[in-house]
Amino acid sequence: MKYVLVSGGVISGVGKGIIASSTGLLLKTIGLKVSSIKVDPYLNVDAGTMNPKEHGEVFVLSDGGEVDLDLGNYERYLNITLTRDNNITTGKIYQHVIERERRGDYLGKTVQVVPHITDAIQDWIQRVARIPVDDSNEEPDVCIIELGGTVGDIESMPFVEAMTSLRRRAGKNNFLQIHVSYVPDINGEQKTKPTQQAIKAVRSAGLIPDLIACRCIRDLEPSAVEKIAHFCFVEPNQVLVVKDMPSIYQVPMLLEHQGLIPLLRDTLALPTLTISPALAKKGRSTWDQWKSLTGSDQRYFDTVTIALVGKYIELHDSYLSVIKSLEHSAMRCRRRLNLIWVDSEHLESKTRESDPAKFHKAWHDVCTAKGILVPGGFGQRGTEGMIAAAKWARENKTPYLGICLGMQIAVIEYARNVIGISGATSEEFNGDAADKIIMFMPEVDKKTMGATMRLGLRPTLFQPGSEWSRLRGLYAGKTEIHERHRHRYEVNPDYIDRIEQGGLSFVGKDEAGVRMEVIEIKDHPWFVGVQFHPEYLSKVLDPSRPYLGFVAASAGLLPEITAHYLNGAAGNIENGVNGLKLNGETRLF
Repeated sequence: MKYVLVSGGVISGVGKGIIASSTGLLLKTIGLKVSSIKVDPYLNVDAGTMNPKEHGEVFVLSDGGEVDLDLGNYERYLNITLTRDNNITTGKIYQHVIERERRGDYLGKTVQVVPHITDAIQDWIQRVARIPVDDSNEEPDVCIIELGGTVGDIESMPFVEAMTSLRRRAGKNNFLQIHVSYVPDINGEQKTKPTQQAIKAVRSAGLIPDLIACRCIRDLEPSAVEKIAHFCFVEPNQVLVVKDMPSIYQVPMLLEHQGLIPLLRDTLALPTLTISPALAKKGRSTWDQWKSLTGSDQRYFDTVTIALVGKYIELHDSYLSVIKSLEHSAMRCRRRLNLIWVDSEHLESKTRESDPAKFHKAWHDVCTAKGILVPGGFGQRGTEGMIAAAKWARENKTPYLGICLGMQIAVIEYARNVIGISGATSEEFNGDAADKIIMFMPEVDKKTMGATMRLGLRPTLFQPGSEWSRLRGLYAGKTEIHERHRHRYEVNPDYIDRIEQGGLSFVGKDEAGVRMEVIEIKDHPWFVGVQFHPEYLSKVLDPSRPYLGFVAASAGLLPEITAHYLNGAAGNIENGVNGLKLNGETRLF
């Protein structure tokens, strides 16, 4: 097993996840099998109870694990399926060691951070790194480990110590470290001293970076590269310049251009590995698709304007997977995404009274958008604004996509304004309401918060008579699909017949036929709501179908896109390079 550790210094949030994902992608392009692990040095057992406005979105895996958002980057870039064990937290490790101590596994010993915690970290990594994560069902060749936070923080020290020991355990040519550092540009002068100090701190902690990835706003000057190489004890070609790019999807090409693959080959002795000819061919095909799809996305002249009506818009990472899914779909449609952020509270009448300027701007953004998206969320705040946006989209034939809460919002709006149930609401908003169109799921624990929702990969069955469904067409007419879920509330079965008779179709249900999964309006260009979170399965080269249909409808391309999928040419990684004819021109995927 080969390990690539990606660590960070100077400041957090410098793009370690994108660099780790890009490194993994480049390894896959030469035919290697790659897995990923994210280390988060916080005491939470998982990310499930963390505030999205503070930490960013919670990413949900197929096994129901609620994990750090960087695991979403790994899955999107590498086309792999990870498990909850691929996200290690301090809480998980301490819980594991304490459980062993209570069982008597350490009987007679004093349990300490070193060696018991550090050994547990190494054992966990070595075990999880060997779990198959792709359709080959074979043990990976390389595991990318991203160490969250900043080296030098006190909470990171057990993991730094463990990584130092893992290098020794792995042996020569089996461990490589990429340290990501920020090079500030002050008054036009590139300052290398923070990077020098960061490398000094890393080395004093026992880690020895093999490559230094310098994040910067522009190309580093040769003198800056030489200075970093000299004071950080590496060669100039071991200093990677990761400047700001027009698109994060171009970072793999930036790293490849600087010779990252040869550096990885030499340090990790990759030529000694046996690479399957089939995987090597697949890797080349993946790289061709990636460059074709992402290399020219800034040259698109046509834009598609989407209004995202949410309640956590202060931190855009709260909707990271939603954003990425929209980007994947826009690239597939050869459109430049113009994403407009709308605070749902600004659409409400109380804002019109308190701040008319915000109210009118929010409504201008909604009314002029080509598509309206209402994503998931929790709580009552801002939901009346979401309902108003859904009403506008329905009445004005503007493409609408509702995700989880966004689907429930659409059902409430329809019940109020079309069916005539004026008091329609959700039990989440008003537990004493007479018409709880949305109800708390009966099997969910109301007292324990962590990992108690309906989570993970679950089936959805398209119902008989739903052949007209625009969404079903994008799934190539399948009768059963599998998507990831994260919710506590669902549509109340007592109202289903009444709502359907009024014209809102529940075209997708769970395997028991009692839980509503997909809603759609037949005489609308695109009015779709899904209870699941399709953004969790969207890939750069294989966009999520609900998002793709939504963006295509917003761009006026839905018939062409649908025909492509109904003809069986999915155009994803597994099916090789395919073409899609848009506006009479064949585009290569």
